[in-house]
Amino acid sequence: MKATLALALVAGCLLFAFARPGEGQAAYRAPRTAAGQPDLNGFWQALNTAHWDLEAHEAAPGPVAQLGAAYAVPPGPGVVIGGPIPYKPEALALKKKYAANALREDAEIKCYLPGVPRMMYMPYPVQIVQSNSDILMLSEFATAQRTINMNSTTAPPTDTWMGWSNGKWDGETLVIDSRGFMGSTIGALDAEGAINVRFLDRAGNYHTDGLHVVERIRRTDRDHLSYEATIEDPNVYTRPWTISMPLYRRVEPNMELGEYKCEDFVGDLLYGKYQKAN
Repeated sequence: MKATLALALVAGCLLFAFARPGEGQAAYRAPRTAAGQPDLNGFWQALNTAHWDLEAHEAAPGPVAQLGAAYAVPPGPGVVIGGPIPYKPEALALKKKYAANALREDAEIKCYLPGVPRMMYMPYPVQIVQSNSDILMLSEFATAQRTINMNSTTAPPTDTWMGWSNGKWDGETLVIDSRGFMGSTIGALDAEGAINVRFLDRAGNYHTDGLHVVERIRRTDRDHLSYEATIEDPNVYTRPWTISMPLYRRVEPNMELGEYKCEDFVGDLLYGKYQKAN
């Protein structure tokens, strides 16, 4: 009897510990902006290993052996709800090839804009700025930014790196519907017909220009946001799938986004082969 009770207590603790952000907690009503909307203003950051790999993964060597443990991959439980990612068989085969070529093909290495939802869980702070009409999100990485067009159903006028985002409030939750994403050509694998591909992490998980993302962001207390993103791309996945994580408020005095214009660091990498020899 005591053993059964102990197991039940352990199971209950585990369920509480691994609950999705905000699950099992009393409903929290965020402070309001001047327009009466839930206040999400501030600097927020993911503190997990999703930027390495969205799925559960063990520790692994980094992409450059000479760097030893400095850039080794830390272990992580993953942020995919009910994982693994539901790839089509042929898309999963390509994912493995992309992972093997990530050091050459990942847009992060080339300082391209990170796209959505990747911007939200890279290891850099994201600032949210609300106005009476729209919402602006800015990342420290490559000075990336996106505008959330509130109460709009406008279709994307064209495809862009960061897509086109329409938002609305569902009670305490900001719901963002994004489409119109531009892919980037995978140069090393073009012979196999794989084009317009963007990475979602450093592990080669990817989407195409068929991407559709629905994000749900809710403030769960003073210093945390619950962040979920449902990802759909019929070119790659058999069904939509969802990632979930908390975002943590950066509370340092005088916090601001640093100037991280990484274009200066990749010129030789991208264009060195076109330079004339001295």
